Amino acid sequence: MTDEALPAGFGQRWVHTMFDAFLDRTEALADLDRRAGDGDFGANIAAALRRARENIATEPPGSYSAWLTAVSRGFLGTGGTSGPLFGMFFRELARCTGGPEPSPAEFSTGLSAGLATVQRYGKAEVGHKTMVDALAPAAQTLAAHVAAGDEPEAALRATADAAVTGASSTVSLVAARGRASYVGEVARGVLDPGAAAAALILQAAAAAYPDHPGPVDTTWLDATE
Repeated sequence: MTDEALPAGFGQRWVHTMFDAFLDRTEALADLDRRAGDGDFGANIAAALRRARENIATEPPGSYSAWLTAVSRGFLGTGGTSGPLFGMFFRELARCTGGPEPSPAEFSTGLSAGLATVQRYGKAEVGHKTMVDALAPAAQTLAAHVAAGDEPEAALRATADAAVTGASSTVSLVAARGRASYVGEVARGVLDPGAAAAALILQAAAAAYPDHPGPVDTTWLDATE
């Protein structure tokens, strides 16, 4: 199953599902950043998605790579630290295949490359209370499922679950990187917004699989409210 491409339209469904998930929870992400950072994360996410939609409207994508590239460019044009990092992350995901849709193995390669790029430029490791806390376990989980030859739907769902678990772990951490590192203990007890956003992205990927049972469950974001 690792050599077969994901179902037709996966990239398009992923992007639209991600738009919906972020639209639903932009204010929650902004509130997390107000409590642990400088409060501009929600606005930056909204601006990035607006640019991505404009890119799509201007030049309708015809492949997975084109859909993810449109999102990447939306984030690369956004201010702050996380915008460019997410932009580079999506750029690596866009590059993972030359076909209409990636295979699970290609998607895993793209996710691992995206993580490596974020770590290279953001200088963050697991435990630093950043998006890496969600992306690293997700990349490891997907690689393990691909190596085992598991069904793509189950692999994507497990990847999303690992990202949510990783993001949720940031609640107890004091940030070592990013804006939250400036406020020290004040950020302890607050979910990291970058990790939360990364988890939402991978939840949207799982939800983009045709047989997914329902919409993205974002109730876990409310755990520290």
